[in-house]
Amino acid sequence: MSAALVERIAELKAKLGAVILAHNYQRPEIQDVADFTGDSLELSVKARAARQELIVFCGVRFMAETAKILCPEKTVLLPARDADCPMADMVDAAGLREMKKQHPGAAVVCYVNSAAEVKAECDVCCTSGNAVEIVSRFPADQEIIFVPDQNLGSSVEGRCGRKMLLWPGFCPTHARLSPEELRELKLAHPGAVTMAHPECEAELRALADVVLSTGGMLKQVRESARTVFIVATELGLLHRLRRENPGKTFIPASARAVCPNMKKITLEALLDSLEQGRWEVEVPEEVRRRAELPLARMLA
Repeated sequence: MSAALVERIAELKAKLGAVILAHNYQRPEIQDVADFTGDSLELSVKARAARQELIVFCGVRFMAETAKILCPEKTVLLPARDADCPMADMVDAAGLREMKKQHPGAAVVCYVNSAAEVKAECDVCCTSGNAVEIVSRFPADQEIIFVPDQNLGSSVEGRCGRKMLLWPGFCPTHARLSPEELRELKLAHPGAVTMAHPECEAELRALADVVLSTGGMLKQVRESARTVFIVATELGLLHRLRRENPGKTFIPASARAVCPNMKKITLEALLDSLEQGRWEVEVPEEVRRRAELPLARMLA
């Protein structure tokens, strides 16, 4: 890590009164310079509570949009303009409206990994960490449309014991995780605890000891007496796991579990964002107002 770059980022952050938020999947050096690192829910809460008027969001676009929806009076910057989420791009507002027409009366639960226009069409948002709790709020006979992640949706179905109408979206990074590779790792490390993210496909989730969000994985490791963990999620999380648990061993479920969009933000891009005000995230006010309600219901 360039000490000069880090020092300049710290200077500008202080001068501008900025707060840097970083997702658990960001590059290690970005996590290390951030004021707060967390999962989608944690960062949503931090954005809303931050006293600073400038939020630099090191993640992907839907995360920065979420911060803007919750904090319309603040400036939100996304250091990499093209840091999009393929899963979020698998659903659009027009397609969701059509599905709602086909299922009048259905409630719509929207994974926070979605664009502002999609959130605006939904009743409540959720994250991978609170999806079960959110879905469980609805009456047992309530029809539910769940967008956009069919894998998170099927995981919630299994834990809640109810069926939902699942949009056929998925995370390409988690889809690259191989059940066969995981079986081999489990045989090679018989004492390890296997943790899988609910965005993984069902066959892989079935091999895990626990299925948890990134925040849930951090808590699991922190509170566990076990010392070896196989981690089935994006590789960025391993940096934080190792940093916070130096006496424990973490084995990635696959070296291929890298989200290219999460890695687009570099120290150079972060510095440029602070120096040039790039790239400001805007959400049209009519969309923002409608998207704010499902997010507020999630955070209530």
